[in-house]
Amino acid sequence: MSPRGEGRKGRKRDRAPASSGSEDQAAEDARESGWKENVRSLAAAVVIFILLRLFVLDTFYITSGSMEESLLVGDFLVVNDAAIGTRIPFTSLRVPGYSGPKRGDILVFDPPHEEDMKLVKRLIGVPGDTLQMRDRVLYLNGQAQDEPYVKSTGLADASDPWMSWQASHLAPGLDRAAYRPTRDNWGPIIIPEDRYFMLGDNRDNSLDSRYWGLLEKWRLEGRVSFIYFSYNSQSYRPFPFLREIRWGRIFSRPR
Repeated sequence: MSPRGEGRKGRKRDRAPASSGSEDQAAEDARESGWKENVRSLAAAVVIFILLRLFVLDTFYITSGSMEESLLVGDFLVVNDAAIGTRIPFTSLRVPGYSGPKRGDILVFDPPHEEDMKLVKRLIGVPGDTLQMRDRVLYLNGQAQDEPYVKSTGLADASDPWMSWQASHLAPGLDRAAYRPTRDNWGPIIIPEDRYFMLGDNRDNSLDSRYWGLLEKWRLEGRVSFIYFSYNSQSYRPFPFLREIRWGRIFSRPR
């Protein structure tokens, strides 16, 4: 090959196209814009998640048998905070809800007898109601209630000094000094304004309003919506959260 030919090939290689400064800057701007957009999207998602957890939805895990058989130990719950109004954190103020608490609701709440604790029970009495129990049968405003969700283990009835608060809310005509309530026999008591009476479905094994008293509305956290996961956490088998899943309870609604 002649030296001239070699020279022509060399010149072709020397003329390889060079990127312009404007194209490089545009690419850099595009990468920076995409990065900033991703950060903004992530920040927005975090803010929305926090707002949902604070004011709309919450979760709860069942650790005791006080609501059997409606709720079992090992149930994971989604709780609708917005339904009855959300409490503003660290205050007793509430954002109004779209519905009020109703008898029969299964609610999550802060009990008055212990700080930093949340419980789940069924709402039985609302302001103005008269409640009493006779031999495990609940009476609401004088009418015996059909409660198919109630579980009874047959334990012998028992009294408890915690129940003495009921004497201050007895119906007219009853002798407060002679009042001796027990777990299965108490009342009639009248629920005052802005107070609520909660009971566990497992009546023989539930620390509820019979003992620690009435509940202020501001203590209510939310209404249980559904069970999103459930497993037998009391199983001795290895990895029960994988091997003891209660498939039939997932996405079910407690009644």
